[in-house]
Amino acid sequence: MTAHDVELLTAWQRHVSHDTGPLDGLLARHREKHRRYHSVDHVVRVLRHVDELVAEEPVGDVAAIAVAAFYHDAVYEPAYPANERASARLARRDLDELGWDRDRIDRVSDMIEATATHSAPADVDTAVLIDADLAVLGAEPAAYQDYVEGVRSEYRSLDDAEWADGRTDVLQRFLDRDAIFTTDTGRAKWEARARANIAAELASLARPT
Repeated sequence: MTAHDVELLTAWQRHVSHDTGPLDGLLARHREKHRRYHSVDHVVRVLRHVDELVAEEPVGDVAAIAVAAFYHDAVYEPAYPANERASARLARRDLDELGWDRDRIDRVSDMIEATATHSAPADVDTAVLIDADLAVLGAEPAAYQDYVEGVRSEYRSLDDAEWADGRTDVLQRFLDRDAIFTTDTGRAKWEARARANIAAELASLARPT
């Protein structure tokens, strides 16, 4: 068992259940061979960022945010347009089997589906999850480059022009927002660096005129 496995097991038992059967299947999904960024390491980082944010933000249900972090990329196929919806369905099934309350399961499902667009969170809990997922945008440049290379590898079916066009669209939409991060804490921690990272990547993607 790796250090990250231990960290995730501890978080699962604290927030989700002492029944770790679903966690084993979840980690197996995050170890699928095609994943280079959306892996076990990504889940660990998102949960760590959730911890940072909930220490400062007035959240309502920390456990629901944590379990949404565990499941938000449970289904991940780059060419599939409904990963978040499928991930939410998987979370619903597992949490129902674990005996979670239906209203809480609904909130978890809604949070997971909100990560499809990372915009207009309905409440503070969802904002915390989304900001934690996007925190990599505000990483130090070397870590940001590792993230970019990981995602590029996951989209290796695209040629360079297709990748550049799609990636430019995604990044420009982030820059066009009034703020990339929704929580006060997220903006203070990551906004400035995220904008610098995105601007630098966009410049690298620009085609000569």
